[in-house]
Amino acid sequence: MHLKDWPSAFFVTGTDTDIGKTVISAMLTKALNATYWKPIQAGLEEETDTEFVRRVTEFSDSHIKPERYRLNTPMSPHGAAEIDGVRIELEDFTLPNYETDYLVVEGAGGLLVPINGRDMIIDLVSYLELPVVLVARSTLGTLNHTFLSLEALRKRDIPVLGVVMNGPQHQSNYEAIQHYGDIDVLAEIEELETINPQSLQETFKKKF
Repeated sequence: MHLKDWPSAFFVTGTDTDIGKTVISAMLTKALNATYWKPIQAGLEEETDTEFVRRVTEFSDSHIKPERYRLNTPMSPHGAAEIDGVRIELEDFTLPNYETDYLVVEGAGGLLVPINGRDMIIDLVSYLELPVVLVARSTLGTLNHTFLSLEALRKRDIPVLGVVMNGPQHQSNYEAIQHYGDIDVLAEIEELETINPQSLQETFKKKF
């Protein structure tokens, strides 16, 4: 996918949690010289996703926007918010101002993760009116998760830029996602031994 084909703002989501979408977000942020924003962070004791992206891209704060919600407990946003005594509303979110050519917005968990008693992450994507990059694991179990995620996005008429497969190369799953999902696989990203600005940029140039 050429630089000119990337929209000015897009949402990076995943088919599940802990599949590497923050690494992909960092890669896209660095390679596109973009601004990064994670609207909801649940879990503050360890390095947050925003702190990780800042560290591995070595970008200044001008490229990193603060989260709208910082919740203490590492769990679904609706539960973490309840523990903290706050309520998340879609109307609380607006895209931050950014001076770069691109804005990368990263979600929390998968698309059907609740953020309150009514809305889920997918509703936030729709509310922000952003196209989606869907990050999926490359290994066993990815087909069902990927197709369900694509079906949910299409049901809400949310544009999907493509799928990024994360993990060891798996030709059968690659072909199945493109065929049955009727979607482009933008890249296959194997685990990076070292994550730093150079490796992020080099991998993007090689794989995307």
